[in-house]
Amino acid sequence: MSDIPSLVEFLRQSDTQLRIFDMGRRVSKISAETFNKVEQAQVPYPAPFMHHAWIALLMWNPKLKDQNVVWFLKLPLDEQGYLVQAARDDFMNRLFQNISNMMSGDSDSAKKDALQDNPFSFKPEQEKMAIFHAHATLAIGQPASQYYEYSQQYFAGQMGFDQWQALGYQGIADLVIRHEKGRNSEIMAAAIAQLPPEPYEVLCTCLENIEPDHKLFAALSKRMLVSLQDDATTANHVAAQIRGISNAHNEEAKRDLLLAVLATPHAQEAEVLAAIATRCSISLRFPELLKPYLEALAAGKSGQVGFSRILADLMFMPDLRALILHVFRNPDRSEKLSEAIGQMFGGNLS
Repeated sequence: MSDIPSLVEFLRQSDTQLRIFDMGRRVSKISAETFNKVEQAQVPYPAPFMHHAWIALLMWNPKLKDQNVVWFLKLPLDEQGYLVQAARDDFMNRLFQNISNMMSGDSDSAKKDALQDNPFSFKPEQEKMAIFHAHATLAIGQPASQYYEYSQQYFAGQMGFDQWQALGYQGIADLVIRHEKGRNSEIMAAAIAQLPPEPYEVLCTCLENIEPDHKLFAALSKRMLVSLQDDATTANHVAAQIRGISNAHNEEAKRDLLLAVLATPHAQEAEVLAAIATRCSISLRFPELLKPYLEALAAGKSGQVGFSRILADLMFMPDLRALILHVFRNPDRSEKLSEAIGQMFGGNLS
């Protein structure tokens, strides 16, 4: 660890309140204590995605909640998932330099402009921005967006479920992130069986960012099993539903649903395979799911390129790497999987 102070320590020197979010596979909270340990290379980053830590730092003054500042950072990780210290030091040096150059102005302006021309900053996609905004307003104690109330009314069936065109993505995001408020979770669970495909898919992509309660998970599971029996169900619809159940607490039930997906032709579709890999990596720790998933990936329509890209990301997680290598060395693996492994590793699995 270098002598440069950690980002968390630096930000805590002022009266600023700090909240940290992971912005990689899904939007989720990270404690400042955990991230401080990550910064000091004491622990690996808990949610690596594409070999990076994708984070958002929300800063605000409790007395001036409408004057908040957000930083989005993409920091490289080493092969073991630890923050690359040289990159962290480079980021901090650039940050200090920018702030020093701007200190002639007010401190809030300095914070807002501190990432100017910084190669470690990034702009999240619109979908994640909506979820982050819902998290941020809830954390600061600000009201939800203007679309929130309409979303509540729609999912409660007050508008008619065919009137989904006026829904805003931000309103659905607000409803999902506020699922513990009032009857929001109950309202969503009751609506799921009746929703048209379009709003249902949007709801599922938002639900990946929370841990649904048992009623909400039960409703998602029931509709998912029904849809898998319908020849008209699209791969995009299946992928969205995988995302919807991905953060559920019941790992065994979730595993069974994913096995049901892998038993259908949808298992060859790139979007379905990617949804399982990026959102359900914890479930892949079940050997009884991992092997059929790898077999499906090898036979998938995305071909060798898709196989290699997904495996490169999954094997970046130390716990999954050992399990994947164990499957790769299984003499009962299919010829298709053996061929894909050979092309990716050149026969070397060390």
